[in-house]
Amino acid sequence: MTTCLLATTYFGPVQWYQKLHRYDKALVECMENFPKQTFRNRCVIASTHGIQALTVPVTHESGKSLTRDMRISNHGNWQHLHWNAISSAYGKSPFFEFYADDLWPFFEQKWEFLIDFNEAITHKICELIQIEPQMERTSVYLPSGQTASTADFREVIRPRHPLPDPDFTPRRYYQVFEQQQGFLPNLSILDLLFNEGNESILYL
Repeated sequence: MTTCLLATTYFGPVQWYQKLHRYDKALVECMENFPKQTFRNRCVIASTHGIQALTVPVTHESGKSLTRDMRISNHGNWQHLHWNAISSAYGKSPFFEFYADDLWPFFEQKWEFLIDFNEAITHKICELIQIEPQMERTSVYLPSGQTASTADFREVIRPRHPLPDPDFTPRRYYQVFEQQQGFLPNLSILDLLFNEGNESILYL
């Protein structure tokens, strides 16, 4: 059995879901000290103005907090803003209307913990793209270099300065704004889903 170790993600990038699909088992990290500015609470979509990042606001106690303890801040109107941005970006994509009703509840219901929110999103996305990964949360933290029997992608898949991944080469698929912006690789799984629909699994 092949096993990979992944950080939790908010509508994670295509590369993240590729690992989820290709490995027999995925361990989702929740015992690390929560790092900022990562896909753990951020996704990247293609808007009319180029790449747009959507970030889930989180709160924690002073000092370092474990990912499993990170709470979502429900101050402000972030869910409404995120859904408006997604609707604006993908409203004219081939499959937006087909999947919108499945995804809208994530921008309406209130969630307390980020890890639970992300996990529910992951299960729904897997259902929509028709993959059935075996996933479980980590119970202890293993530093990088101590995961010999597990492929560790926690720091490989990140927005800034990602580490090399020889098993992932982004390939072109249809994107709404490609004519204006060119192909934008490794965006949120939402980009692949709304543009490719049930063909998404073939891309993965």
